Amino acid sequence: MQIRRRYIILAIGLLLLGVMLYYFRSIVAYVLIAWVISLAGRPLMRFFKQRFRIGKYSMGSGMAAGLTLLCFLVVISVLVALFVPMIINQASNFATLDYTAIVESFDQPIEDINRRLDKIGASTISRTDLAEQLRTAVTSSLNFDEFTSQLSSILSTIGNFFITLFSALFVAFFFLKDQSLFNNILLAIAPHKYESQVGNIMNDIAYLLTRYFAGITLQITVITIFVTAVLMILGVEYALLIGFFAALANLIPYLGPFIGGVFGLFIAISSNLDMAFYTEMLPLMTKVLIVFGVMQMLDNFFLQPYIFSNSVLAHPLEIFIVVLMGAQVYGVLGMVLAIPTYTVLRVIARAFLSEFKVVQKITGSIAKMD
Repeated sequence: MQIRRRYIILAIGLLLLGVMLYYFRSIVAYVLIAWVISLAGRPLMRFFKQRFRIGKYSMGSGMAAGLTLLCFLVVISVLVALFVPMIINQASNFATLDYTAIVESFDQPIEDINRRLDKIGASTISRTDLAEQLRTAVTSSLNFDEFTSQLSSILSTIGNFFITLFSALFVAFFFLKDQSLFNNILLAIAPHKYESQVGNIMNDIAYLLTRYFAGITLQITVITIFVTAVLMILGVEYALLIGFFAALANLIPYLGPFIGGVFGLFIAISSNLDMAFYTEMLPLMTKVLIVFGVMQMLDNFFLQPYIFSNSVLAHPLEIFIVVLMGAQVYGVLGMVLAIPTYTVLRVIARAFLSEFKVVQKITGSIAKMD
């Protein structure tokens, strides 16, 4: 009877906890984002505490946490100052783009294709229809009309983003200052007999995700520098915008490089409509495609094995299957979140389900950390 009562009390407690988490989900989101920021900032936090010394005195945790968050804010401010004007300029260009001029820049290849189609009796390509299809494709994907009509909603979203950001940074300061604080919050609600396991789980998750975020930062930096530098050498306009967008798009596994390549190609074409196709435009397009091809090889053979396999200690085939599952569950966002979510689940499964053979197989690499 006592055991049944205990389980009933436990079930009621879990139900109440679930209701509270749902009701206060925005606050829970702030805390989780703050925890992620604190994990991403740990390497910088360690650098400030260990390397910055004044005589015999090392930097305290509070000062190191403040400087870490200040670095985040500086990076965000620099990115906004660099890319927002470029994005606004390009958005304006897209909104007033002469799609007929884009099609006319392909007059030579279209004429050659029409000549071949005419020889075999097939219907030829209409330049007017092609321009209209291009206009429809671009405007429907970028939703300029919707952007204008929902401007107040967009401004509200931007305001909410900054509220979330600064709330998360405020909480992240304390998580950085006392790196056991988040663990202590979870330990406070964990049953006594599981406290040790929960503590070990959180330490392992923090270790693996810190490595993962450090790897992601390295990946974005390397791809941005590589693509930007090569495109600048080749004389492509907006090289920095293309490089940074390619790096961000690359966070979407497998699909991202294609999105980045299409974006880079479209920017290169729309910025050089006066070029002759065969002598100037085609070589430019070829250069852009070669740069993205080399970037993809660099990412596939050097960056991704280091980041995804080594940082989260998982086999590349596991990563591939997990990303596909994430895409099936939640689309593009699911692909982005698949790897960190899988990392967390592996650590939890290793702690509580280690008697199962399949769990032993997929968590064997994590066991080597001990």
